[in-house]
Amino acid sequence: MSVHLTFTGTLKKLLSAYLLVFHGSRDRRYQVAVEQLTQLVCDVQTRREASGRSGSGSLVTHSAETFVGMGLLELHPLPLHEQIREFAERSFAAGIHSIQVLPIFLLPGVHVMEDIPAEVARAQQALGSQTKIEMQPYLGKHPGLIGLLSAQQANVAVDAWILLSHGSRRAGANQPIEEMAIKLGAVPAYWSVRSSLDKQLEALVNAGHRKIGILPYFLFAGAITDAIWQYVSELSQRFPTVELELAEPLGAGVELARLILDLAEE
Repeated sequence: MSVHLTFTGTLKKLLSAYLLVFHGSRDRRYQVAVEQLTQLVCDVQTRREASGRSGSGSLVTHSAETFVGMGLLELHPLPLHEQIREFAERSFAAGIHSIQVLPIFLLPGVHVMEDIPAEVARAQQALGSQTKIEMQPYLGKHPGLIGLLSAQQANVAVDAWILLSHGSRRAGANQPIEEMAIKLGAVPAYWSVRSSLDKQLEALVNAGHRKIGILPYFLFAGAITDAIWQYVSELSQRFPTVELELAEPLGAGVELARLILDLAEE
């Protein structure tokens, strides 16, 4: 998948460019979702500019149009710093001297805290002073994600919830999941530690819960969510008196696109 550019409006008004950085996957479903979400970000910003108002209701203070691209940290022919450099050079050719890099990641793990900043620094060094690259907060930092997950909960009638995240080995990276689980009235579990889901499920069953929902805190469907579905099926066999409901990952939707733009416009 190559970095692509999406234009809205006239080039003479372009003042800022957004590069959405995703992890990357060989799964075609993931690739399609990445493309859809990138386009949605552009579409949402176009509507904001047309209405003259931001998603929060406050007035937009600039008239810039949108220049949107996407890059992949892994599974791309080029390293990320080269993708950033190419995007910046195309943006510069359109008269844009400011690039915002938006990490579309849910946890502040090694990729967000170390890998992407290092790639941004390499790109900035290669570009020199002609273009300024700014790294914005990662997606998982947006408090609005609670609302997206709460909406999923509202559609399922269960008496207990497990918030299932991939998890990170980086110290402190799982703290946001712990806090999010509390706000959602759920217990946290981590796919990277398989026994974590087992233990939380067993604890809920022992506490008398018989209808348990599992919220997968993942962006898109892919190999991991397939594996989760299979594992939950196995758990259903192990706990035959319990009804397990597995929700969908966040997916590429308009609300998610709005959250991404909120971070870009802070």
